Amino acid sequence: MQQPIGAGGRGTRRGPHVRGGARRAQRMEEAAGGAPNPNPNPNPNPNLNAGRARMGQPPAQNPPQKGREFFRGQRKESEGSVDFPTVEFEYGDADSRGAELAELYSYTEEPELSTNRRCFEEEFCPQARGRQWMELDTAQQRAHVLRLLEGLEVVSRERRLRAARAILYLAQGVFGDCESEGDVLHWSRHNSFLLYQLGTFSAFLELLSMEIDNSQACSSALRKPAISLADSTELRVLLSVMYLLVENIRVEMETDPPEWKSCRETFRTELSFSVRSDEPFALLLFTMVTKFCSGHAPHFPMKKVLLLLWKVLLFTLGGFEALQTMKVRRREELGLPPLPEDSIQVMRSMRAASPPTCSIELAEQQQKRGHRSRRPLMKQDSLDIYNERDPFKSDETGVDEEESDEVDGGIEGELDLMERDALLPTIPAQRPPIERVLFPKGLPWAPKVRQKDIEHFLEASRNKFIGFTLGQDTETLIGLPRPIHESVKTLKQHKYVSISDVQIKNEEELEKCPMSLGEEEVQETPCEVLYRAMLYNLPQYMIALLKILLAAAPTSKAKTDSINILADVLPEEMPITVLQSMKLGIDVNRHKEIIVKSISALLLLLLKHFKLNHIYQFEYVSQHLVFANCIPLILKFFNQNIMSYITAKNSISVLDYPHCTVHELPELTAESLEAGDNNQFCWRNLFSCINLLRILNKLTKWKHSRTMMLVVFKSAPILKRALKVKQAMMQLYVLKLLKIQTKYLGRQWRKSNMKTMSAIYQKVRHRMNDDWAYGNDIDARPWDFQAEECTLRASIEAFNSRRYDKPQDSEFAPVDNCLQSVLGQRLDLPEDFHYSYELWLEREVFSQPIRWEELLRYQ
Repeated sequence: MQQPIGAGGRGTRRGPHVRGGARRAQRMEEAAGGAPNPNPNPNPNPNLNAGRARMGQPPAQNPPQKGREFFRGQRKESEGSVDFPTVEFEYGDADSRGAELAELYSYTEEPELSTNRRCFEEEFCPQARGRQWMELDTAQQRAHVLRLLEGLEVVSRERRLRAARAILYLAQGVFGDCESEGDVLHWSRHNSFLLYQLGTFSAFLELLSMEIDNSQACSSALRKPAISLADSTELRVLLSVMYLLVENIRVEMETDPPEWKSCRETFRTELSFSVRSDEPFALLLFTMVTKFCSGHAPHFPMKKVLLLLWKVLLFTLGGFEALQTMKVRRREELGLPPLPEDSIQVMRSMRAASPPTCSIELAEQQQKRGHRSRRPLMKQDSLDIYNERDPFKSDETGVDEEESDEVDGGIEGELDLMERDALLPTIPAQRPPIERVLFPKGLPWAPKVRQKDIEHFLEASRNKFIGFTLGQDTETLIGLPRPIHESVKTLKQHKYVSISDVQIKNEEELEKCPMSLGEEEVQETPCEVLYRAMLYNLPQYMIALLKILLAAAPTSKAKTDSINILADVLPEEMPITVLQSMKLGIDVNRHKEIIVKSISALLLLLLKHFKLNHIYQFEYVSQHLVFANCIPLILKFFNQNIMSYITAKNSISVLDYPHCTVHELPELTAESLEAGDNNQFCWRNLFSCINLLRILNKLTKWKHSRTMMLVVFKSAPILKRALKVKQAMMQLYVLKLLKIQTKYLGRQWRKSNMKTMSAIYQKVRHRMNDDWAYGNDIDARPWDFQAEECTLRASIEAFNSRRYDKPQDSEFAPVDNCLQSVLGQRLDLPEDFHYSYELWLEREVFSQPIRWEELLRYQ
């Protein structure tokens, strides 16, 4: 029997909320396909029945078990990854060597492995007389490699390609003679050192330059309606050999003999300092990227180019641990105090926190509040991993009725999934014990204070207590009360002077006093050489990389004007069966993921190394990335189901190198392709996400105009969804991005996201004067953001002009006033000058009158 409208006390006032809940319940029951329960609930929810009565529907009954499971599945799907376990991911410069070598090849290239082996055996077997490669001594191996290198010098293009394929087979580890994957990787590394010592890299570099300038291949590719693997065969073979050499020699091992170590240093120097050419090798690869994006060479295999470019930068500039070592050494050279902690070790020791809930569940919770009695707030402790008191909770126990209602609506959206299950009357509450990680008391990072923060604090204090300021004087404290003295002392104890601060100060002094300070001594490091080579075309390089990143992003839609990045993965003949189509689809997705990984890693490497080398080099790259819309591009990348991207299984392990070279290929089925591997997550996708978040942090740190871009593009909900990934390092960089824009998001957002605010407090480094949680800071006030970028751009242009533009006829160039040295200089005269010397002497010297008065006047 239907209950009258308004039954249940507060049903009339909460009617609209209940009506929506009834519609949802009805849709769930219909979707579940469950039959009506013959045993209706004797005490149905009166508020729910009141809403259904207004719509002329029968009273609500307990949903069947099937419908209940469907309802739970829907809630779990909308929540994403609340139940997702902590990701055991260790961030590093790159993945394991086997995984990095496997990503060089697409699954479409698998038949070419046997082609490489056949080309090698045709040349090797007549010479070896039945012996295998690993049975030869070093002298015999060197002799055979030299014969193959001679084959690269022939005129016939076909013979050159066969010789290059034979060398590629050697670099791939002569897998035909190996029995395990470890043997393949061992011989691949051994042969890579042997090949480099005999000059293979230099020979392939010349062939690569010839292929880049091959106008016939470019015009042929431009005329084709569809480009496939066959259009880039020579380039792919050359780039594969060079990548294998770089990757195998780059990785250091304790068992390496001394000659391998010296060989590694020689190779690094050759790649860094342009021993045989006018530019570093990385610049040639950057040129290939821009040529591809301009449309002049659509057949270039971009995945291999980008992977090789990333590994060359990683090899020549150094990885993250090498960067930390260089940073410590640079601070010692500048006389700065040591770093308060090793950031790499701190991040590795951090633990992930439970993610906050999404906005959909927040809205549902606000509706559920309407048809349930008021209840006390539940303690939120899934993010309080340090077992400390939440600093944002008030000490007052009594809260008035109105404020309690507001807090109920705001914080309730932050309840985790198990707590929400307890609120539903029809679903029994099954809440497992919460896993708590015990940490030592205290925060993971030492707080930092800038000189600017101390100056602002003293300026405000002097205006308040004295009525005037003393500029940048931070020593005079006369007239200020004792607590201000203690505050200044505490601030100075945590004062941090960065290398960038010193570089900016030195640059200002050089700009003011160019004559007295003289010319700056610039250390010729690999980073400095690379920046000088990239300087004049750097905007084009950044735009090209972002174009490819946009085309490879999973959220990008196919457009007619977008570039084709699938030229080196699509076969000549398109698949005709469902299984072939599935395999190609996996290969294409994997191809895009590898491109995103390589671009994100090399951009982060460039930013970090340029920032250490000189802050204005970093700012120049950053500004061009911002001008090329890098910030909205990264946000667009994260505006997806990030958990699905990180757990994607776009790989076929049985087809990966070197597994496919030493094992029989099993029969592939649609079920095996759908199942994928057994890994909890995809290493390269999580690596890419962290890299992109770090790039976004680098671009926006201390830049209020760019922080406002995050606010304008509504990045807060996008970033908050990324917190669902329970990986400490990724959560840290997401929280950093949320922290810098918190002051701009308003009081209501902060109030509704207290759990996120608490996580920021616990995990992100503190700045003592940074009023990030309340928005009262002077930096939160609006100003001309365009002027900020223009001032920065002027400083960058002044730096580039002073250091890299050195005209010969400068007004500050020294002048030689000594008569003897000027007359003693040897001038280069043209060859025909002695024929007309007498005529020139008569015209320029004897026929010109000497003005003795003017000559005496200038004495």
